[in-house]
Amino acid sequence: MTPTELKHLRPSEIDPAPKYLQIARKMSELISSKAWPADHGLPSERQLVELLDVSRVTARRALKVVSEKGLVIRKPGSGTYIAPHLEQPLSRLSSFSEELRLRGLASSSTWLQRDIAVANAQELVSLGLSPGARVTRLKRLRRADESPMAIEYSRLPEALVPTPTAIEQSLYSYLDHGGTPVIRALQKLTAVNATADQAQLLEIAKGTALIYVTRVGYSMEGRAIELTDSYCRADVYEFVAELTRASSVSVAAGESR
Repeated sequence: MTPTELKHLRPSEIDPAPKYLQIARKMSELISSKAWPADHGLPSERQLVELLDVSRVTARRALKVVSEKGLVIRKPGSGTYIAPHLEQPLSRLSSFSEELRLRGLASSSTWLQRDIAVANAQELVSLGLSPGARVTRLKRLRRADESPMAIEYSRLPEALVPTPTAIEQSLYSYLDHGGTPVIRALQKLTAVNATADQAQLLEIAKGTALIYVTRVGYSMEGRAIELTDSYCRADVYEFVAELTRASSVSVAAGESR
C-alpha cells in the first residue's frame, strides 16, 4: 500500500461514521476510481490493523462490507483481489466474450438452460415469428476472471441454432461461422432489483441494483435473429455512450449568418 493510499484509507476521528464504514467507503472509492484496478490485491486484515492502527474487528468488518458489495473476489490460497470491471461502449456491437478478450480478461460461463421450445408471445413479436414457431433458448451465468458478472438469456429462431449444445462460448462467433452474423442491434437499458435466484447466482444481496439490458439483434437482411435479456451487476458494469450535437451546432451556425 502506497503512502497516498494509506493516508486516504485512515479513518477520521471527527467523522461520526464508524471507523469500519469509513475504511470500507474509502476502499470502495479507490476501486470505483480505478486507482485499484482489477486483480489488484486488497490489503489483508492484518495489514489494515498494522497500517491504520485499528482493531482487528474494525478491519474485519471493513473488508466484509467491501466483499458484500461484490467489489472483490477471493482466490483460495492467494488472497482477495479487486473484481473485474467491464466498461461497455454503447456504440459498438460486440459479445460478452469479445469485450473481455479486448481487455485481457478470461471469460467463462455456467450453462443454466439450453433447449428448444415453442416461442412465447414476447419471442414471437421480437423475432417476427409465426405462431407455433420454435426457438432455441440459451441461458447462462457469465464470468470474468472467475467473478460472476451477468445472467444472459438469449432466444433465436430454431433454424439458426438447431443444436443448442453446439454453443460453447461465444454465440456471436457461432453465428458468424454459420453465415448469419448479427450486424446491428437495438438495445434498451433499465434498472431492476435482483431477485433471490439472481442474487444467489451473482453472489450479491437480494434487492441489489442490476442493469437490465434487452437486445434485439438483426441480420444483414434486416431480420431479427436474436433476443437477449441480460441482468448485469451494476457495481462492475458501465455502459458508455459518446454523444455529439453536430446537427444542432450546424443549425445554430447557419442561423447566425
